[in-house]
Amino acid sequence: MVTALSLESIRDNLEWVQERIIKAAQSVGRSADSITLVVVTKGHTLERVRAVVEAGARRLGENYVEEALDKIASLQGGIGVEWHMIGHIQSRKAKPVCVHFDYVHSLDSLKLATRLNRFAEELGKRLPVLLECNVSGEQSKFGFPVWEESLWEAFFDQAAQIASLAHLDVRGLMTMAPYFEDSELARPYFRRLARLRDALSARAPQSQWSELSMGMSGDFETAIQEGATIVRIGQAILGARPA
Repeated sequence: MVTALSLESIRDNLEWVQERIIKAAQSVGRSADSITLVVVTKGHTLERVRAVVEAGARRLGENYVEEALDKIASLQGGIGVEWHMIGHIQSRKAKPVCVHFDYVHSLDSLKLATRLNRFAEELGKRLPVLLECNVSGEQSKFGFPVWEESLWEAFFDQAAQIASLAHLDVRGLMTMAPYFEDSELARPYFRRLARLRDALSARAPQSQWSELSMGMSGDFETAIQEGATIVRIGQAILGARPA
């Protein structure tokens, strides 16, 4: 059970992160209202998830469908909680993602897009999605390969096909920068995603590409300075995940 002290700590951490978001936005002349905070609850207990919702979080991010289902079921009827799938999606998990999640950050192939679109159609919904992009070339990361501009043309073609699917609401791009102790070293990767988004917007102006989901606990301020509209933060709010 979460104690009053731990709940107070989570609330303080949430407020501290929100203040840092405001300052980072102000540092580049942006409004903090243009930035959405997704609290990453992956690996945390249901008690801690409830605590952060009680503290005021309304958008929660999970990486694994199975882990998320118990939390989603337990919080049904909660105050406007929105569930974001931020982890890699296996094709066979496309249907439960469509059923249980409100937003997908990690659409990384045309094949997956087609499956999500089909299940969204069956459910009579239009699913908001972001296209996950690998801007670093790290083999451990998922996403469309876009780390060199020579790869962008192929990505543009796939993005256009995905944007044409009637039951997907494509809103922008997502990435994970490499981990660095110094967040300044992540800046070129965030900048690359922003440049890719701008090029995509010019190429396909009929679609909305307004969202950039990038930046986590260690580098979200840098990401905001480079144009992030969604930041995904877990440890800075909920602490380290239990072993």
